[in-house]
Amino acid sequence: MANVTMTVNGKNVSKPAEGRTLLVDFLRDGAGLTGTHVGCDTSQCGACVVHVNGKAVKSCTMLAAQAEGAEVTTIEGLASGGELHPMQAAFREHHGLQCGFCTPGMIMAAVDMVERLGAPLDEATIRAELEGNICRCTGYHNIVKAIAAASETMAGMKTAAE
Repeated sequence: MANVTMTVNGKNVSKPAEGRTLLVDFLRDGAGLTGTHVGCDTSQCGACVVHVNGKAVKSCTMLAAQAEGAEVTTIEGLASGGELHPMQAAFREHHGLQCGFCTPGMIMAAVDMVERLGAPLDEATIRAELEGNICRCTGYHNIVKAIAAASETMAGMKTAAE
């Protein structure tokens, strides 16, 4: 068993892992970050989405060893200084969750969507981009509203920073 080392949410993490260890299991069991969920084990539901080197990845389809040396961000790493990320805040404000199981993966996919496509995002684009994330509790209406609102907030923050 070899050590796998990566930066997770800004912190160096080095843990022993078998070659077959999935990134989702490394994060949950090795790093103790249980916000990333295991939903289907088949890459269908999106509950396990994290960012690896700035890109959304379904962590149930990636071996931990493939993330050697990578920068990994999980749902726990989005908030800053006790303040929710704009996407997290929008999901809360617009009631974009019910049981919460899919929410971490949905939020991580949504942040990636905004970073890739910019803002504002229209409903058709958001729905098309969410095809790889399944929520069994909602009709997606409030999730789409939350992502649209957060995309505008994130665009405003980016403009202000420039």
